[in-house]
Formats: sequence, C-alpha cells, structure tokens
Amino acid sequence: MWNFSIGGALRLMGRTLPFILLRMAVYFGITLGYILVTGMGAGVGWGIGGFGDAEFRATTTAWGGFAGFGIFGALMYWAREYILYIVKAGHIAVLVELIDGKPMPEGRSQVAHATTVVKERFPQASTLFVMDQLIKGVVRAIAGLLRGILTILPVPGVQQLASILSAFLRIAVGFVDEVILAYAIRTRSDNAWMSAREALVLYGQNYKVMLKNAAWLALIVYGLSFLVFVVMLAPAALVVYLMPGAWAAGGVVFALLFAWSVKAALLEPFAITCMMQVYFKTIEGQEPNPEWDAKLEQMSGKFRKLKERAFGGGRAAVPNPAAQPAAQ
Repeated sequence: MWNFSIGGALRLMGRTLPFILLRMAVYFGITLGYILVTGMGAGVGWGIGGFGDAEFRATTTAWGGFAGFGIFGALMYWAREYILYIVKAGHIAVLVELIDGKPMPEGRSQVAHATTVVKERFPQASTLFVMDQLIKGVVRAIAGLLRGILTILPVPGVQQLASILSAFLRIAVGFVDEVILAYAIRTRSDNAWMSAREALVLYGQNYKVMLKNAAWLALIVYGLSFLVFVVMLAPAALVVYLMPGAWAAGGVVFALLFAWSVKAALLEPFAITCMMQVYFKTIEGQEPNPEWDAKLEQMSGKFRKLKERAFGGGRAAVPNPAAQPAAQ
C-alpha cells in the first residue's frame, strides 16, 4: 500500500522534539498574530464607525478586520524565507542525521547544531529560498507526467479524471521539495545546486513510487487537517463573537488558520519524515540516469535554471568544512 513506516516516523519526530516545539511556537504564533492583528483592525474600524450609523459601523469594522488580516499576511510573506531557512531546513538537517544513525545533541543545542549545518550548505537564506522555488517547479512538472500519460488513453472521461488527479498530485507533491533539500544537505557537497540536480533526477526516475506515497500522505495529512478545522469551528466562532462587530466570516477563517498551524507544525514534518524514509531507501545504490536528466531539461525550464547554477552559470557554491585543511 505504502512504503513508509508510521511508527518509525513518529519515533524520529519524538527525537527531534526541540524542533517540533520550535515549529509549534512559530506556526501557532503566526495564527495568534493573525487573530490579534485582525482583532485590532476590527477594533479600529469599530471606533471609526462610531461617527456614522449602525450600517456604517458594520462596514468599517469589516474593512478594519480585512486590513489587519492583510497587513499581517504581508509581514508573513516577507518572513517566509527566514521560516524556511531556520525552521524547515533546520528540522530537515536533524532528521537527515538521525536517519543516517548519527548521534544528535539534545535540547536547545539541537537547534543550534542544525542551524550550523544549514548555514554550511546555504550561507544565505535567499539562496535556499531560490533553490526551493526551482525544486517545486521541477517536482510539479514530474507530477504532470501522469496527466500526460492518462490523456492519451482512449478511455471515456479520462481527461476529466486526469484533471482531478493532476490537481490532487499538485497538493501531494508539496511534501517532496523538502525531501530534495534533504538530499542536498545529506551529500555535504561543496555545490548544493549539483546535489539538488542529482536528487531531482533520482526522484524523476523513481517518480511512480514517490508519487504513490505522496498521495497516501496527502490523504492522511489533509484528512486530519479537516478534522482539526471542524473541531476548531466552535472556539473560533467564540473568538469572533468577542471581537467588536462580530465579524461573520472570521470563525471560518480562524478555524482554517488553526488547522493550517497544526498541519505546518505537526503533520507536515510527519509527512516529510515518511517521504525521506521512502526516498532514501528507494534511491539506495542508484545513480542518476542521463536519460532522465535530459528529459527533465527538456520538460522544465526551472530544471534548466537549476542546472545552470550547478555547472557554474550564476553558481552559488557553498563551502565544505570536511574539505578544509585542519588548523595548524
């Protein structure tokens, strides 16, 4: 059915408890920030609405809430590189070493150790962010292969089925880009772009296994996220009720935000750990297939850009501490 071990993934997550707590602090903090800033915006709108009638006050309260929500969303947009660099990549670095059986420090020193590992591979957050965006584009292109295969089959309704499958796979492959980053960290190469290129080729030549497991994990993760959303509707509605003007749509929005925070803090690392298990086991002993390298270069402009970086066209190489001479 699937090729990952749920128990093994949960044990690995337990051994990275400091990062799980960090993720919870970050993502639940973001949700709390959305609620507070939206509430402040609604409060300001409610105050301004005092200069008019009840309808005017309801309008200004709603617009104040929307403004607060939008302002905080813009702040989070600019913070996304930092979150990827410190939270996601750091957690991946720790999981890679645990999967490889290496001892890891406990407590806060685990976070510091992982940050050092990430900075060795990616000296700047922007470098990691650019690579992550390119990887996502290539992974989506690989997922699109199945749609292309289905559309040529002479079966009634297959195009509609292909569209549904393609949309589902776009969600499922959201866990894969971080597995490619895990390979780039694991190799400890002095050229992270080359490692990412190799990882994508290996992913492409095993795409059927990877997509099957990604699909199962998408069902698990989004199914649990939906349950969280349903459970949180009532307390979220209470929060909205306590806000000035009782913003009607806020209950659904805040419940969605809480479900997202649970997904990002707890369910996503579980899915990524499972995908890392599958990926490293599947590619063991394999070499990147030149035919798949050529196929990806033909079908994805983002792969061509990544390959240019790997071979020196705008290359951002990173130092390999193991290759440096010891201090005398």
